[in-house]
Amino acid sequence: MKTGILLLAYGGPDQLEDVPAYLLDIRGGRETPQALVDEITHRYAAIGGYSPLLQITRSAASQLSAKTGMPVYVGMRHWQPWIVDAVKEMVADGIERAVVICMAPHYSSLSIGAYRRKLDDALAAVGANIQILFVESWHTQPEYLAAVAANVSATYGKFPSGAKVLTVFTAHSLPEFIIERGEPYDRQLRETAALLAERLDIPSGRWTFSYQSAAKTGVPWLGPQIEELVPSLAERGEQNLLIAPIGFIADHVEVLYDIDVGVQEIARAHHVRVERPPMLNDSPALVDTLAAIAAAQLVQVNA
Repeated sequence: MKTGILLLAYGGPDQLEDVPAYLLDIRGGRETPQALVDEITHRYAAIGGYSPLLQITRSAASQLSAKTGMPVYVGMRHWQPWIVDAVKEMVADGIERAVVICMAPHYSSLSIGAYRRKLDDALAAVGANIQILFVESWHTQPEYLAAVAANVSATYGKFPSGAKVLTVFTAHSLPEFIIERGEPYDRQLRETAALLAERLDIPSGRWTFSYQSAAKTGVPWLGPQIEELVPSLAERGEQNLLIAPIGFIADHVEVLYDIDVGVQEIARAHHVRVERPPMLNDSPALVDTLAAIAAAQLVQVNA
C-alpha cells in the first residue's frame, strides 16, 4: 500500500488581519466579542504579528519525509492549510494508508478527539478511501521524553551557579468536565512530568505540575494555573523557576506570549527569575520522535 504520514496541528494566523477569521473558526462561527479580538491581536502583535506554527510544522514534515522516505502532509485544525486540503493532496497522490500524528502528545476529546473528528469529516467530504492509522497519544514516547529532558537539562545552566531551582512542567488547561468523563488528559500529563523528573534526577519536592492558558468560558478549568502559582511560590521563598511547557512541542502564542510575556511579567513583579527551555519545534530530536511513532504504527498494522 502506498503509505504517507499526516501531521495535524492547531493552526494560527499568518498575519494580524487574519485574527478575526481565525477566532471565528475556533468559535464554530459564533461572533467574537471585539474585546477578545483586540486582546488576541495584541498577543500576536507582541510575538511578531503571526503564528510560526505552520512554518515549524512544514519544516518538520519535510525532514520527516527525508528520514522515512514517505510523503508527509500537513493539515491545520483552525487555519490554512485545512485538514481537508491535506486529505485532497493525499488522494491526488494515490495514498492508500496514512499514519496520522497530532502535534500534541496527550489525549483529550477536546484536543486530539477534535482532530480526529475534523479528519473524519474531511475524509467523508472528499470521499477518500484511505486506511487511517491514528495515533491518539504519545506522551511516554522515549524519544520525546529524551528530547524534552535534554532541553530542560541545558536550561538549568542559565541560572546562577548553586541556585536553588524549582521546575514547573505546564500544559494547556481544559475544562474540568473532562475529568468527570474519565478522560486521560490530566493523568497522562502528570505521568509525562513524573517521567521527566525521573530522567532529570530532580529531587522530590523540587518539581511540580501546573496548567496554563485557561480560557474564560464560565466553567471551571483544570488547575492550578501558572499565573496564580508563580506568586504563591514566590511567597514561600522560591526565587528561581524553570517553567517547561510539556503539553506543547512548538513555539506558538501559548508559549511565546502566555509564558514569555505574561508569566515573565508576573515573575518580575514578584522578584522571581523564570527560564524556559526551547521547544522541540522542527529539531532533529522531534523528527526522530515522529519517525519512531510512525514506524511503530506500521509495525503493528503489518504484524
